[in-house]
Amino acid sequence: MTKKRLFANAGKDIPAGLVVFLVALPLCLGISIASGATPFSGLIAGIVGGLVVGALSNSPLSVSGPAAGLATLVSGAILAIGGIEHFDMFLCAVVIAGLIQISLGALKLGGIANYIPSSVIKGMLTSIGILIIAKQIPHAFGKDRDDKGVITELFEYGNEDWHELLIPLQNIEIGVFLVAILSIIIMVLWDKSSLKKKLPFIPSALVAVVFAVILNQLWISMSSKLQIIESSHLVNLSIAKSPTEFLSFFTFPNFSGFTNSTVIMYGFIIAIIASLETLLSIEAVDNLDPERRVTNTNRELFAQGVGNTISGLIGGLPITSVIVRSSANVNAGAKSKLSTIFHASLLLVSVIAIPFVLNKIPLAALAAILILTGWKLAKPKVFINFWKAGKYQFIPFIVTVVVIIAIDLFKVLPILSGKGLIIGVFAGIIAAIGAILHGNLKNSYYFNKQKHKEGDVIKIKLSEEVSFLNKASIRETLDHMPENSSVIIDASNSNYIDFDVLELIKEFKDIKAPLKNINLELLGFKEKYNIHNETSVTSSQKK
Repeated sequence: MTKKRLFANAGKDIPAGLVVFLVALPLCLGISIASGATPFSGLIAGIVGGLVVGALSNSPLSVSGPAAGLATLVSGAILAIGGIEHFDMFLCAVVIAGLIQISLGALKLGGIANYIPSSVIKGMLTSIGILIIAKQIPHAFGKDRDDKGVITELFEYGNEDWHELLIPLQNIEIGVFLVAILSIIIMVLWDKSSLKKKLPFIPSALVAVVFAVILNQLWISMSSKLQIIESSHLVNLSIAKSPTEFLSFFTFPNFSGFTNSTVIMYGFIIAIIASLETLLSIEAVDNLDPERRVTNTNRELFAQGVGNTISGLIGGLPITSVIVRSSANVNAGAKSKLSTIFHASLLLVSVIAIPFVLNKIPLAALAAILILTGWKLAKPKVFINFWKAGKYQFIPFIVTVVVIIAIDLFKVLPILSGKGLIIGVFAGIIAAIGAILHGNLKNSYYFNKQKHKEGDVIKIKLSEEVSFLNKASIRETLDHMPENSSVIIDASNSNYIDFDVLELIKEFKDIKAPLKNINLELLGFKEKYNIHNETSVTSSQKK
């Protein structure tokens, strides 16, 4: 893209980029903390997502950066690899994920998401929402020191006295909890207020963060000896005194991680989940685009791969296209990729110029933002809608959710902890295939199953494809044909009938039908399968 073309819509793209920056800043910080990483790593991912992916992608409106959907996966990966002390090993997994995405783009596999049922993908996103909420509730209670914590670990299990379940409530840090609750209330009220319509470019997350900062600063000014929130519950970005010191904040991979089996495994898992989330986001953004421009998904995977490779090489979290930032970009009136590049430039400037301001942000406000993000992914309405859609949609959806939550939240199989997303997706796909097979079993032929009387004419019409999986249901139907009836089996429209099913029909024609004095007529078998009606004789004809 030429410089002239890039700035063709600067009048709309620059303001939109500012809006996206205001949305992305608290999310980058919150997602990095939810991932068990440093705040700086989330900002690096946001900067690389905007500058690198924004420049290489041909999506004019998509915005990339660290995603809430990967937070639980990243957290599990960091712990599995050895904790934050071995973050440099984890970075190798990010680089591996990027290289895999580059390969997927080069192999033109951008349409891979089309082969995964939407019920499974929605189940994955719903599970992510639940996990985000579970991960952030301890932070809302002031449990920031335990990066491993989720809501289940707040409570003591195995106690005989149920009142002991309330022990954690005695240890809540009131200031932190107050800020978290008020932040949630402010965001909900802001999104429903008339001010939102008058000031659509101000996101509710920014309003909550500003409120939390002001509240804490007012409390400090009123009482120098007492803080409503201790400094340990605030964002903690390093402040550089020189360009050289700033460069020292970047973390580089420990290249021995490329030979570590756990690192390699998580690299593959991150690549799969990040690619799915990106492709889903891209599809949604294309639908939101007023000009209905279509993104080249193969090029998008390539761009995401380059972005993740660079992010991993300099200490950043994994990157995906993010629907929250992208939709904010669309709603702000962006026209081209200049907006996402500009938002990343503002992130870079804020990290260099005002880290002392960012360090005043309470972690409780970021936890509140993520709790609401998780709620939007896992609303009860989502479950209700899939229930109404029918069992063939609901079963893969709920299987995906249950498996992921059981593994990553309740740790039912500790050895699989941190791998719930990928295992849940595979479980959901298997459930979806099972639903298809079950539907195929039921739809292999048309037969009215109401009670038939002796002498009735019963017609069984076979479908276009009849496989060995249909053998059991067809056998059951033929075995229950009433005596002295007339049966027509119609294969006129069938393009394929499995050999086992043909043998079953031959057996019925030659043995079972005569024994029950059934008059059998076969349609379409002589021409296609060389089965003739002439050999079918009834017991009355034998006599």
